[in-house]
Amino acid sequence: MHAFQTQSFPSRRNWLLGTVAAGAALLSPSTSAVARKKPARQPANRIAVSTYSYWRYRKDTKLPIEDCINLAGEAGFDAVEILHVQMTREDNAYLQMLKRRALVNGLDLCGFSTHQGFVSPDADARQRNIDHTLHCLELAHELGIPTMRVNTGRWGTIGDFNKLMENKGIEPRLEGYSDDEGFAWVIDSFEQCLKKAEQLGVVMGLENHWGLGRTAEGVLRVVNALDSPWLQVTADTGNFLEDQYRQFELLAPQTVYVQAKTYFGGGTWYTLQIDYDRIASILRKANYRGYIALEFEGEEEHSTAIPKSLQMLQRAFS
Repeated sequence: MHAFQTQSFPSRRNWLLGTVAAGAALLSPSTSAVARKKPARQPANRIAVSTYSYWRYRKDTKLPIEDCINLAGEAGFDAVEILHVQMTREDNAYLQMLKRRALVNGLDLCGFSTHQGFVSPDADARQRNIDHTLHCLELAHELGIPTMRVNTGRWGTIGDFNKLMENKGIEPRLEGYSDDEGFAWVIDSFEQCLKKAEQLGVVMGLENHWGLGRTAEGVLRVVNALDSPWLQVTADTGNFLEDQYRQFELLAPQTVYVQAKTYFGGGTWYTLQIDYDRIASILRKANYRGYIALEFEGEEEHSTAIPKSLQMLQRAFS
């Protein structure tokens, strides 16, 4: 007989069992490449700039948005946030021109920053602000922008903004009314905007921006009451004047957009020392992967302060 005829071979069943066992050993946590590999580092956040940062680029005039987009591209930003009140027109040709201007500069249009106020006992006034918010959602959609900054509004008992800032954003309630009533107006007003936001695919981000939204607790009271993915949080690093990091931590899990203040040359109304390494750590723990949008609010020349701001934010969020 030939030698191969006397060699012992495993049965088909034993061979299959051995193959499965070998495969399991290769995939076991103790030996697999996946298990040995360290967790992947979270990608760097993309750094945007608000047109607000360039609004006072020239002392004699407010800079048009299209010029802000050009400057953002030259500076090396990844994206641009548009401040609505800075827009000179709203017709379709203008909106499409802004989209094209961003495209040729290699920039995303990432945020739309609007103003509204629902803290009023006047139902007609609240409706005007609801209508304004719905209109702004449509503008954001036409611009291809996925998120829009919104506000609660404030009582309006301090008419001068400089005086409001001197008082750290705190103002008396309107006589005869309570904060509970104010929050009810705000919640009801945003509820009337949710359907449109969902239809258009634009997430509203409620900012910590004076009024009833001055604190993290105030912002979350509104957001949690509505419990909708279409109303989340825009977190501004410069609008918490007390206990800023604790408040920022409260907002981080529901944050969809971040506005990052810098104050080179001293602030226009106030100056905060902001530890952006600490802010970045808070956001990483919350798994925030969205944009960081610069809002420069200092007195230094924009031509030097904005590049410094960009470099600082790139280091912190890399």
